[in-house]
Amino acid sequence: MPDPAPIGVYDSGIGGLSVLRSIRELLPHETLIYLGDQARVPYGPRPILEVRQFAEQVLGYLFGRGVKLVVVACNTASAAALHHLRLTFPNIPIVGMEPAVKPAAEHTRTGVVGVLATPATFQGELYASVVERFAQDVTVLQHAPLGLVEQIEKGELDAPATRALLESALLPMLARHIDTIVLGCTHYPFVIPLIQEIVGQGVRVIDPAPAIARRTRHILEERSLLTPEPGTPPIEFLTTGDPAHMRVQIAQLLGLEAEPRQETSFIAS
Repeated sequence: MPDPAPIGVYDSGIGGLSVLRSIRELLPHETLIYLGDQARVPYGPRPILEVRQFAEQVLGYLFGRGVKLVVVACNTASAAALHHLRLTFPNIPIVGMEPAVKPAAEHTRTGVVGVLATPATFQGELYASVVERFAQDVTVLQHAPLGLVEQIEKGELDAPATRALLESALLPMLARHIDTIVLGCTHYPFVIPLIQEIVGQGVRVIDPAPAIARRTRHILEERSLLTPEPGTPPIEFLTTGDPAHMRVQIAQLLGLEAEPRQETSFIAS
């Protein structure tokens, strides 16, 4: 039966706002809780077991809030913990991030695609499985632009340092004739304008957020969990970091006025 309970959206920081934006566009009547674990961002350089522990803590909190579905809007957390989370919390659907290698491989003309992601994503079994299943006949170039997540968290979307990080990743790929870039981190869509400026309009940049929103809607429809209420409820924003900083980020990235609050009750002391 229809269910007005909220959807939880979780990321290490503000990258998942790119996914939240797509979910709100597709499912405007749903109540959304966004939690950014900004006290512990970035996840990318951390050991996989540590990321798994963080993700389990966050999902335990969200399930305690009565959510009907959780979107792990973080490629690193998905790579490190998605299978574990589904075993640990079997009663509520969990949607994770999967690098969009399949559509890149299907639509490339040059046979060469690039993937930008964090080290933890590249080290995870999920990424290796996707490449093995869908990219056997193409060349996949990968790069982990260390420091890019931190630049985006600081709001420096077109700063010289941000450009330098992206150029160091993308220019060698362009020299090898990529025609598609897969964004394997939910932070990265916020620098798509800068990426497109560097690679040119002839290179396709794949933002995974719309596909995740469609997957979320499909699961809710399949389980008859769509909210029956009209209207567009406000989004609840939570951070383990500084709410004032998140307020500025939400305004910059989403154009919304919000009053985030700090939530650290689930972090082990």
